Amino acid sequence: MIKIENLNIHLGKFNLRDINLNIEENEFFILMGPTGAGKTVLLEAIVGLIPITSGSMSVKNMDITELPPEKRGVGIVYQDHSLFPHLTVLDNITYGLHFHKMDKGQAEKKLNGLVEDLNLSHLLKRIPLNLSGGELQRIALARALMVNPRVLLLDEPLSSLDTAFREEIRASLKRLHKDSNVTFLMVTHDFAEALSLADRAAVMNNGIIEQTGSMEDIFQRPDSTFVADFVGMKNLFAAQFHDTKAIIDNIEIELGRKPANSHGYIAIRPEDIVLSKEKLASSMRNSFKSNVTGVSDKGLYYEVDLMVKKVTFKSLITKSSLFELGIREGIEVLLSFKSTAVHNF
Repeated sequence: MIKIENLNIHLGKFNLRDINLNIEENEFFILMGPTGAGKTVLLEAIVGLIPITSGSMSVKNMDITELPPEKRGVGIVYQDHSLFPHLTVLDNITYGLHFHKMDKGQAEKKLNGLVEDLNLSHLLKRIPLNLSGGELQRIALARALMVNPRVLLLDEPLSSLDTAFREEIRASLKRLHKDSNVTFLMVTHDFAEALSLADRAAVMNNGIIEQTGSMEDIFQRPDSTFVADFVGMKNLFAAQFHDTKAIIDNIEIELGRKPANSHGYIAIRPEDIVLSKEKLASSMRNSFKSNVTGVSDKGLYYEVDLMVKKVTFKSLITKSSLFELGIREGIEVLLSFKSTAVHNF
């Protein structure tokens, strides 16, 4: 559906380099990465607002590289909504029809469907002033979808909303995607959002794509130290590999497999590290005595820093487990994890 090949963009000191993406028709695809990674630049290149230096882009087998924005069949919704403040909600939603001709009956049917799906009927005669963030974002979605785009680009649509509105728009996005034939490409720096919405994703960093794949692959099998850190693998260590073991500062960690290289990195998710007072009778092949060096309240969980020899590990545990084990700075506990919880690259 969306095919980007060898795309390069030069914008002063910032560049997008060798971007290659294939997004399937009607897929919900997410582009992740920190602020400044180049995500919005890529979206604006797809929509035709930023000139490219080299490479090509196509939508549904149609080359759009040189087409003006209105000919590309691509809609975009920005995080700041970009609504016309002097127009009513109805006029904002239908504004695109000035540039995309549609049969009157078809336009009315489309409008009624969007108004119902996004619960906008009570807002149509109002102007954007004094509307809530969630309402403004729903109006922006309706305006973008009104002209039947083949592709909808979403630039951080949830980032400026509080928690209640964020859940509301997330549900709307899921419903709109399910009920339409539109391909969604959404930008976010929030990995939790991506997990709840996307089938596949790409991770960008400093103008390049670090990894593309299913959410499970990116979450469980990162290809680089940057991706591992981005998806929350806080236990990230340089390691030497010998047979089926990884060695970090004289600590031997069983992998249950023989890596292809003699050195590289290992990563372990903090939630995969189990703490106990005594050795566990389980399939966990890695177990070490550790000293608690720090405890941090993270809301639903506590993050525990643990020192094994000279290496610090991090574990996430529930409040009940914290009290049951008597976890506090200075005590000794066993730290255990399965060999399958260790990712190496």
